[in-house]
Amino acid sequence: MFDRGKFFDESLTESALTKQNILKSCRESVYKAIDLIKQSLQNGGKIMLCGNGGSAADSQHLATEFVIRLSHDIKRPAIAAIALTTDSSMLTAGGNDIGFENVFARSVEALGKNGDVLIGISTSGNSKNVINAFTKAKEKGVKTIALLGGSGGKMKGMADVDIIIPSSNVQRIQEGHITVGHIICESVERELYS
Repeated sequence: MFDRGKFFDESLTESALTKQNILKSCRESVYKAIDLIKQSLQNGGKIMLCGNGGSAADSQHLATEFVIRLSHDIKRPAIAAIALTTDSSMLTAGGNDIGFENVFARSVEALGKNGDVLIGISTSGNSKNVINAFTKAKEKGVKTIALLGGSGGKMKGMADVDIIIPSSNVQRIQEGHITVGHIICESVERELYS
């Protein structure tokens, strides 16, 4: 029988341990991601984000933090960021006409330019449409940051920067992605505008 109290305790403990493991294993890759994004923005670039399901929601969430703001004590201009996951007409036309595995790559082809940054979010590291977007990004001179989990999957080593959340639990990986995403966004805005 399901034990709600035990599940509650174990979930929060596992979440806290995952964050502690992120602290131990992801620091340098997060710093590299911050520097990559700052350099792009200082040179007139933009940030594009993509992912599926919860990772699509994280893409939208983080794009919003960049454009609007994360830290309310900093008055700053908007940071150019776009989630490639939000246009239902684009996604459905692309899925129908060129295949769902190509929808993000097509958007990178249309919007990406040399010096931009693409953040691809995949808990498994095996999302074909994110992999294809990274391939297109390389062709266009767009720098890439992969937010992954577990072993990193097929995407491990494809990006300029891999941030691999040290967990095999999808929920904990997703929590790690949004935590790391907030750290990156806040660091960028504080280092550029505080």
